[in-house]
Amino acid sequence: MRTVEEHQAVVAALLAPLGEEEVPVAAAHGRVLARDVAAGVPLPGHDNSAMDGYAARSADLAGLPVRLPVADDIPAGRTEVVPLAPGTVQRIMTGGLLPPGADVVVPVELTDAATDVVEIRDAPAAGTHLRRAGEDITAGTVALEAGSPLGAAQLGLAAAVGARTLWVRRRPRVLVLSTGSELVEPGEPLLPGQVYESNSLLLCAAVEDAGGTARRLHFVPDDVDQFLTTVRSELADADLLVTSGGVSAGAYEVVKDAFRTLGTVEFGKVAMQPGGPQGAGTVDGVPVVTLPGNPVSSFVSFEVFVRPALRRALGHASPDRLRAPAVLTAPLRSPAGRRQFLRGRYDAGRVSQVGGPGSHLVAHLARANCLVVVPEDVTELPAGAAVDVVLIEGALQ
Repeated sequence: MRTVEEHQAVVAALLAPLGEEEVPVAAAHGRVLARDVAAGVPLPGHDNSAMDGYAARSADLAGLPVRLPVADDIPAGRTEVVPLAPGTVQRIMTGGLLPPGADVVVPVELTDAATDVVEIRDAPAAGTHLRRAGEDITAGTVALEAGSPLGAAQLGLAAAVGARTLWVRRRPRVLVLSTGSELVEPGEPLLPGQVYESNSLLLCAAVEDAGGTARRLHFVPDDVDQFLTTVRSELADADLLVTSGGVSAGAYEVVKDAFRTLGTVEFGKVAMQPGGPQGAGTVDGVPVVTLPGNPVSSFVSFEVFVRPALRRALGHASPDRLRAPAVLTAPLRSPAGRRQFLRGRYDAGRVSQVGGPGSHLVAHLARANCLVVVPEDVTELPAGAAVDVVLIEGALQ
């Protein structure tokens, strides 16, 4: 029986780093940066005002209140300003170019807001409400490092330093296939012994959440020849095939039966619960990861093995989920010799188990926002015990 880490290494080794492509900044949301981005300009690009008010010399503000003539108006976007003459102020808007000689901006709220001769009742110290050129980032400095996921803030920074395009990792193309003669398309009538097929939708969403593009193959019945025909006809443009179901020790395990005839996919058990039966290898040179069919087992297996492998191939600097220490609100039990991944609700450093350990309890999975990790050598923990939790995104809040 493999350890969790051993099987993680097997799956990770299947996926090579993905290639690079150049895309417009506007099309880079959710991608992973492949090359560093250097700032083409400093931020701020010039000394400017942080407030609507009056650019002044602090030496002219002694003996408040004072009345000073307003020598000029500086709106945001004005590209040229005249130096500030002693004994005068210039009305300035937020972001406006600071005139040479000014060393403070007096907020309009501390004045009578006049436009000819302004009365200043109070004033901050010299250097207040100024934004100095380059105080955020200097020109030529690395603004974004390769491996950074590109969210709203990162794209805003890229545009702010002048980038029009970005080099990103190509998204992995993942085929998702569920098997089982008992599976029925949601919405169709169910006969006794049948269930609605949900794993492929779950896994496609998980692939996209990890940064890939997913294509859902129509699930096939438990027929080896039909399974292989379906799979091989779809592999040409895939980076990875993920299957669910058909990998346990019983009869009619179509995935295991089909791929064993090829001799390129290895099946075995991993010392974890849920998700013990696993398989990994290649089919026609394309990486394949086979997951168990129970919905929770399939989800947890994807989280533990497939998601980090995809994110490493994408070049993520931090491919793993965030973890946090937590305190149990109630006691729990765990089987010896297996790492347990329990569904949980994490809130402010405390975690409570959601439902039982059964791998069919998908409604409990939908209410969880974390996985509680119980080590292989721990069989029970009391309320108040410290545990490690994996924070899963996209959970109900």
